[in-house]
Amino acid sequence: MPPLQNLTRRSFVKSSVALGTASAIPTIVPATAVGRDGATPPSERITLGVIGIGPRCTYDLTAMLGLADVQCIAIADVQQSRRDAGKKLVDGHYGNPSCKLYRDFRELLDRQDVDTVIVATGDRWHAPASIMAAQAGKDVYSEKPCGLTIAKCQQLSDTIKETGRVFQAGTQRRSVPNFQQAVELAHTGKLGKLHTLYATIYEPGVETTWLPSQPTPAKEVCDWNLWLGPAPWRPYNEKYVQGRWRGYYDFDSGAKLLDWGAHTLDLCQWANQADDTMPIKYVPGQNDITCHYANGVKLVLEFLKTPFGERPGWVQELGTCPVRFVGDKGSVETGDSGGIVAKPESLNKQLAPQTKKVRGLDVSAHARDFFDCVKTRGQTAANAMVMRRSHIACHAASLSWLLGRTLQIDPKTERFIDDDEANSLQSRPERDPWAYA
Repeated sequence: MPPLQNLTRRSFVKSSVALGTASAIPTIVPATAVGRDGATPPSERITLGVIGIGPRCTYDLTAMLGLADVQCIAIADVQQSRRDAGKKLVDGHYGNPSCKLYRDFRELLDRQDVDTVIVATGDRWHAPASIMAAQAGKDVYSEKPCGLTIAKCQQLSDTIKETGRVFQAGTQRRSVPNFQQAVELAHTGKLGKLHTLYATIYEPGVETTWLPSQPTPAKEVCDWNLWLGPAPWRPYNEKYVQGRWRGYYDFDSGAKLLDWGAHTLDLCQWANQADDTMPIKYVPGQNDITCHYANGVKLVLEFLKTPFGERPGWVQELGTCPVRFVGDKGSVETGDSGGIVAKPESLNKQLAPQTKKVRGLDVSAHARDFFDCVKTRGQTAANAMVMRRSHIACHAASLSWLLGRTLQIDPKTERFIDDDEANSLQSRPERDPWAYA
């Protein structure tokens, strides 16, 4: 695929004529375009490209559009309806028709004027698109799960290190006040010596069947080959591209375990000050997976039948993605509702008052952290190594459940101990043809 800067002579002449014609027409330049009236001047704005714009990305992007020093200039999606909806959102925000659309995200990556990208495709594309973006010189905000397999998480992390790009995993709860306060209680010793952490996850499951075949749309309407990407081929069905891919082994991460686990296990990693390691032992049970750290702390991944269904008693009022940290002097529980409950009662008095409850889905502060680090070249709250350790732990727990046996892993080598079958499942075969279409 030729880069966009390789213009043909005809296109160069055509664009030059158009530019000359336009320059002869008087133009009223908005104050925002030159940085007047308190607006950020273009030279100081961070440009943003979007790769995959479904419901979650729309939520993320809406928050990013509110940042004065960020400007979204391009959107890539394999579905025309989503491209058009994204352009309507962006152009409506800026009051101009400037946002460019691409079916193939590789064309967006060819643009030298794109500084950063948000990758919000389905799970199968998160790591490949993020890797390609970093190699193209872009800083990357990737929705989670950031890698479909252990190997993809490793490859992504290695690429970020090699390229020197800024990376933020979309585990935004690290930037939400109530989760930060709960972790602070653990870090400052107010809970005493930690001994048990609880992370809620979806009940694991794997779907291996195919939905009924339907006629494949025209490529411009929905590029099915590119939608599949590195995943194995299967016949088109509109439900897949509408979001029904979740739960299918070819498309989903870790038997659905990473849907919540990428958040909740990650928060337990943080509470245990284990961002540079992971649990070393994973024991699958009927209703949970128990993980053991080398420091003696136990992490229990509790299954929920449905995100809003039957739950352990302690999570009833906490909303989605609840976690619990327990020490020998006290405990703390919190979740997406923004509420936080510490025991004994005296601990609640040590919590900083919240002037405004922030729901755990809110990406505003996490996005701000990413773009600030783009400027400073610092490490983000959920940088590539943080992602690598917590995601690999999730995948290890998932594999213990899939195989139905205890697994042990060496955190230094990230290899399972005396288990060739588990190690063989650290990666998956990838389909080639999409790269040449």
